[in-house]
Amino acid sequence: MKEIHLGQVLIENRRQREITQEELARFLGVSKAAVSKWETEAAYPDIQLLPRLASFFDITIDELMGYEPQLSREEIRQIYCRLSEAFTVLPFSEVLEQCREYIRRYSSCYPFLFQIGVLWVNHINLTPSQEIKNALLREATELFKNVKTQAEEPGLISGAVQMEAYCLLLCRRPKEVLDLLSPNLSDAEITGPFEPLLASAWQMSGNVKEAKRVLQIGIYRALLSLVNQMSSYISLCSDNPEAVKESCRRLQNLCDSFHLDELHPGFLLSCYITMAQGFLIAGEKEKALETLNRYTRLAAGEIYPLKLHGDKYFYLLDEWFRQTSVLGDYPPRNEAVIRSSIVQALADNPAFASLLEEPCFLEMIQKLKEK
Repeated sequence: MKEIHLGQVLIENRRQREITQEELARFLGVSKAAVSKWETEAAYPDIQLLPRLASFFDITIDELMGYEPQLSREEIRQIYCRLSEAFTVLPFSEVLEQCREYIRRYSSCYPFLFQIGVLWVNHINLTPSQEIKNALLREATELFKNVKTQAEEPGLISGAVQMEAYCLLLCRRPKEVLDLLSPNLSDAEITGPFEPLLASAWQMSGNVKEAKRVLQIGIYRALLSLVNQMSSYISLCSDNPEAVKESCRRLQNLCDSFHLDELHPGFLLSCYITMAQGFLIAGEKEKALETLNRYTRLAAGEIYPLKLHGDKYFYLLDEWFRQTSVLGDYPPRNEAVIRSSIVQALADNPAFASLLEEPCFLEMIQKLKEK
């Protein structure tokens, strides 16, 4: 934890300038003994002298005082752990006052203020009464508001918004949660931890359908994100055949579980190509051909016209698709172009050159061309 160390700062800066205590004293109009006391921190200069001292050394007053309002990540962690333990052994009010003293001392260290707010929320059930609990939640909410408006790091701001919304939910103020999140989060931008908060706010407001819709959007987006990440991971595992096979197995199970062949066949077609390429690199030709056969059956099936849509599980998504894109529920490419690219993904893909002598592979290409 940083403290004020004016004496050491004076010594270091005076030696860098190669001036004596007497020369500094003469510049400031004080005695050499006064400068000596400052450097040993037996006494401190008059507050009116601080700007002149800082100007003389060409540093800020904070730098002159050796004061740093920002705590390091490790210091924040240590303080948090120390206060967390104190909550279990000391009176709640005593630890709360320690927290407030830290807040006064580091009022512009926004990562620290955020963690103090989190600390309070995590120990809110230790409050001795409901009245104190509600008051502390309001105080934590103000902390998160301060971080949200003053911090510069996007991740910290997002976390502060999330925690502010959570505190409001604990106070059973759902309308304020909706007011808070709506300007920050359009339907097209719903991501991550905001979805459960929004859903809880809608549920608390009595609109269960909207709560379900928000969560369906979140699950759908998370599903596509996970599938996309797993596809990318498979491409990186060419040096590990077992990792390729296991990743393909898990990806196939995920796609099957959510019926991606019906929900988003275009997305699944891309996954099949990636998995087939992975199997070939891993020396699993038969598994590659099996995967490409699935690709062919899907591409040649009744999946056209290709449009974004929900299904029996994601039954509240169709309106969202129409509202969140200029193209609505239509794909970004003409269907004829899509069909052509589906054929090219097999016939003109260098990764599958070793399969061009396989009759079943040639039959797949022909079947896709006919379709």
